[in-house]
Amino acid sequence: MSDRVVITGLGVISALGTGVEANLDALLHERSGIGPITVLPTRHRGSIPVAEVPLNDDALAALAAPRSVRSWTRTALLGLRAVKEALAQAGIEPSAQRTAFVSATTAGGIDKTEPVYDQYFLPEIPDEAAQYLGTHDPGDHAQRIAAELGFRDLVTTISTACSSSANALMLGDRLLRHGLTDVAVVGGTDALCKFTVNGFNSLLILDREPCRPFDRDRAGLNLGEAAAYLVLETESRARARGAEVLAVVSGYANTNEAFHATASSPDGTGAYEAMRQALAMARLAPEAISYVNVHGTGTPNNDASEGIALNRLFHGAVPPFSSTKSFTGHTLGAAGAVEAVYAVLAIRHGLHFANLRWRTPLTEAPLVPVTRTRREVSVRHVLSSSFGFGGNNTSLVLSAPDARP
Repeated sequence: MSDRVVITGLGVISALGTGVEANLDALLHERSGIGPITVLPTRHRGSIPVAEVPLNDDALAALAAPRSVRSWTRTALLGLRAVKEALAQAGIEPSAQRTAFVSATTAGGIDKTEPVYDQYFLPEIPDEAAQYLGTHDPGDHAQRIAAELGFRDLVTTISTACSSSANALMLGDRLLRHGLTDVAVVGGTDALCKFTVNGFNSLLILDREPCRPFDRDRAGLNLGEAAAYLVLETESRARARGAEVLAVVSGYANTNEAFHATASSPDGTGAYEAMRQALAMARLAPEAISYVNVHGTGTPNNDASEGIALNRLFHGAVPPFSSTKSFTGHTLGAAGAVEAVYAVLAIRHGLHFANLRWRTPLTEAPLVPVTRTRREVSVRHVLSSSFGFGGNNTSLVLSAPDARP
């Protein structure tokens, strides 16, 4: 199919704020969302910083406004709010045409099933806990959002660790290219929970201070929570109904190096191949890329591996790049979609976002990221990467509507 796949709607909620405009304002003014834990009940309050959405579950439920709040997890509520925003901008009613919903998550509803553990062997589990038993399935959030909003066609969930929602975008694009749907709503959602905080803490890769991606003295990542979704459709359909085309999905690739369960290969082979193949699909030379939103977690392993891969791909002339995880923390299954939304904002508004708290180049790859947000720059093609556990690596190329290879 020669018809391009385009983006016509965006929705996001993160520690930077509720909605696309609030997130953009925080990025423009370099306000990080990383701070002390205030919502999650954990013994790590006061010692581990995170990027929380600053709303308790009741306030989040009021914001997302499902018809009934029973059995809605924090992950599902975050997702519902972001999907509603994306649909509203695109002017899409899911039941009015074939609409695929491809949602991603890492932890799913674990935030609400963790408390059940302590009560499981009681003679009777209290209803307050029992109502969430079914939400442990990662796909529960997607089915719940679909039922709430009227998605009646394809509904599926992707869970490939940190690349999950980038892979959701890739699947949505492929469904459209093969004529299997008219519209695809793609993205991901993840709430903080004890499982992820304790799990990443046990891996010894959490920074006790706000993270410093791509800095020589980086000490780890900060976890975050967020949801982000994009509405995809063919360009001909979008133009025919008078929708505004925000950006074009030009290329993507997924690789799996299978080097280690939780670490990237030291030589960055998987990251390099994902980026190289995404550029090849987009029919772009490396020098055509205006800005790179790197995976950039702030861990010693990721940043060294990704830096080596960037140097290799761009032959030492790496374009302006930064890690917006220095604002949002690592939002796991939502990260790829959050950063795809930010990539579209970079294109739309001519921006290179800051890589906060960077001071000294890496020893392994002495690259200098964007350290202050740049405005009024020409951004035609953005490379946005998400590299997950198990070596599941995905890179996306998003382009301005009038940009051609």
